[in-house]
Amino acid sequence: MKNLIYKYIFKQIKKYDTIVITRHIGADPDALGSQLALRDSILATFPDKKVYAVGAPASKFKYLGFLDKMPEGIESKSLLIVTDTPDRKRVDGVEPEKFSNSIKIDHHPFIEKYCNYEWIDDTASSASQMIAELIFNTKLKLDKEIAEKIYIGIVADTNRFLFSYTTPKTFEIVSRLIKETDLNFTELYDALYIRNMKEVIFEGYVATHLIITENGFASLKVTEDILKKYDIDAATASNMVNSFNYIEDIYAWAIFSYDKNLGKIRGSIRSRGPIINEVAADFGGGGHKFASGIRFNSFDEVDDLIKALDKKCEEYKKEQQN
Repeated sequence: MKNLIYKYIFKQIKKYDTIVITRHIGADPDALGSQLALRDSILATFPDKKVYAVGAPASKFKYLGFLDKMPEGIESKSLLIVTDTPDRKRVDGVEPEKFSNSIKIDHHPFIEKYCNYEWIDDTASSASQMIAELIFNTKLKLDKEIAEKIYIGIVADTNRFLFSYTTPKTFEIVSRLIKETDLNFTELYDALYIRNMKEVIFEGYVATHLIITENGFASLKVTEDILKKYDIDAATASNMVNSFNYIEDIYAWAIFSYDKNLGKIRGSIRSRGPIINEVAADFGGGGHKFASGIRFNSFDEVDDLIKALDKKCEEYKKEQQN
């Protein structure tokens, strides 16, 4: 079955002279890594094709590579590939229905069909892992720079292979990337994890202002005033959610921050036990069982989600006690 998937996607890539690749809004390293690695692999294999990686830039992850500006009016003759994006409303920068053909490559649980062909594997650690699989099983080319993008995407989405959806296949793919490209993976961690002092100071603010319930749910609302005070952006604030794993008193936690570029509240939710993506989906968000995201129009809308997540932690706590 998988071989048919690889063959179909490669056949479509080979067929179209113009290809557009995008991913979800609010891009993270896996979204960008999978998108840019696929673009560069296609160009390395078919130098005469026009391939555009599009979407809003993320300055925090600019080390992954540059994005392209898509020429106007090319959709009707182009192939669209969307990585790491389960639902239509989160597709960044394009309208899938305008393209001649479209393909989704995604590792999230299914939410909705919006592309002509969809390869969904929610057992994969990341979209970057799926791009590596595609390359390894077709004639698409791989070099060290492409492998670096894939590796960073995998590492970021598995939190350095700590999350439960890291599988033997994940390690097999990473091992092959290293062997075939002489990848110096230790050098890549600097770009991914280095922080400036502003972020460290803000992490202290988060740690001392988290509101923790008796059921083990922690949350924090980061207003525009707080972002200005600490001179950070919403993406940095949301990413801080990854700094609070493995705290004994907390089962699940969330950070909600105001994103002035979107005019919305960006929410990042994590868990080390309770399944949270179902709760997030009830409020228009989604993601993985233990890592999800959501957006609201105002902080007033956040409280109901906090109550629902707290209830989930209460249920989980009782299950553990029994």
